[in-house]
Amino acid sequence: MNLPDRVDVVEVCPRDGFQIVKDFIRTEDKIEIIKKVIDAGVKFIEITSYVHPKWVPQMADAGDVVDAVKGYAEGKDVELIALVPNKVGAVKAFEAGLDWITYVVSASESHNMKNINRTIEQSFAELEEICAIKADTRIRLAIATTFGCPFGEEVPVERVIDMAKRGLELGVGKVVLADTIGIANPVQVKSIIGKVKEQVDVELLGVHLHDTRGMGLANTYVAVTEGIRYFESAVGGLGGCPFAPGAAGNIATEDMINMFHSMGVETGVAMDRIFEAVSLVREKVNSPVVSHMANVCRI
Repeated sequence: MNLPDRVDVVEVCPRDGFQIVKDFIRTEDKIEIIKKVIDAGVKFIEITSYVHPKWVPQMADAGDVVDAVKGYAEGKDVELIALVPNKVGAVKAFEAGLDWITYVVSASESHNMKNINRTIEQSFAELEEICAIKADTRIRLAIATTFGCPFGEEVPVERVIDMAKRGLELGVGKVVLADTIGIANPVQVKSIIGKVKEQVDVELLGVHLHDTRGMGLANTYVAVTEGIRYFESAVGGLGGCPFAPGAAGNIATEDMINMFHSMGVETGVAMDRIFEAVSLVREKVNSPVVSHMANVCRI
């Protein structure tokens, strides 16, 4: 088995997990949960999204969350990320001094229009403008619907490869292959990652996998054996794209960490401290905690 000594965990619950929660989560509760994740040793955390509150009301307090978390994270071994849908959001993230932004372009034209109201070509034109002004902030290109489109559009792997290469040429630092609605299977994951890494350095790739059909950890295992070392997940298994019908939660961070640690792969994350974050999510967020480890350990 091609297993590494260590992988990186990217916690996305504060953005992807919270964005579909209908009841507004108090800003102080969001901040407290993020602090728990930092204390657990997670090195990368997507803490919010600079999206207009009209589209995602839960992210209306992005500025306040960033200000508080940046102060707490200072001097700690953690890198903070915000998702941005456009140049306006990117400028806000740059001005806030975040370490990374996530810019999403879907490999499905229909989903890209539904998600951000642009064609793929228009999204890349704006990405070029963003890369030109990024200064010290690094950029992650998330290629949504890499493994399938919620509207039935075929997504050729060649398009995914072209998008990844184009993003890297523009100056992005990481390409994240996203299973936006959780329909990928292990054979498909192996095939697509295998083809992408033939033309893109696998060290520059990450994956964002959902667990809609219960195959999230199986897909994660295949991805790590294919050389991926950068994995996104959400405490409690919260999450899902509000503009993708059928998109359930992400892989639960605690389940993924348990799998890696059980296989002898280090993550740098303390399970007992992640459980503290899960407990806080269960207490403060009106969304079910669906992870296996939370139920086994009665968190």
